[in-house]
Amino acid sequence: MKRDTLRLFPAVTLVMEGTGEYRRINSVQAATETLLEHWPIDDGEEYLTAIKVCLDAMMGVVHPDAAREALIKAATEAGVSVMQ
Repeated sequence: MKRDTLRLFPAVTLVMEGTGEYRRINSVQAATETLLEHWPIDDGEEYLTAIKVCLDAMMGVVHPDAAREALIKAATEAGVSVMQ
């Protein structure tokens, strides 16, 4: 069974500290990839919650907007600037 891992939501742009890189995130898939591969910290309550919510969104358990909100909370926790 194929899952719809893309699951779009209203875009947010993250300014990654240190690199000054801008990442435009508009899907659960992109949020998950950013959290797992490009995140500046690998711990923190909001970070771990965001990963769980993104995985739940990929499975269709929660709405993609929940993943977006969790990503924004994790960004605040990590000191990553968010442009909406």
